[in-house]
Amino acid sequence: VNIPSYSVKPGDVIAVREKSKALEAINNSVAASKNSFEWIQFDSTKLEGKFLEMPARKLIPENIEEHLIVELYSK
Repeated sequence: VNIPSYSVKPGDVIAVREKSKALEAINNSVAASKNSFEWIQFDSTKLEGKFLEMPARKLIPENIEEHLIVELYSK
């Protein structure tokens, strides 16, 4: 899949393409990653991850204020 907005489903496996595994940007990103999400299983040697389940909102660490998004799109 090469669509950034693609919606994954539990059980889907997402991997980096073979020809992209040598890219410096990919390797730097993986090295800097502190993957500790319990809804994602990641294998840094294969550069692939498995989406295990939909996370509950409280498990998502980003500080997102949903009401501001709704307010913006309601205008």
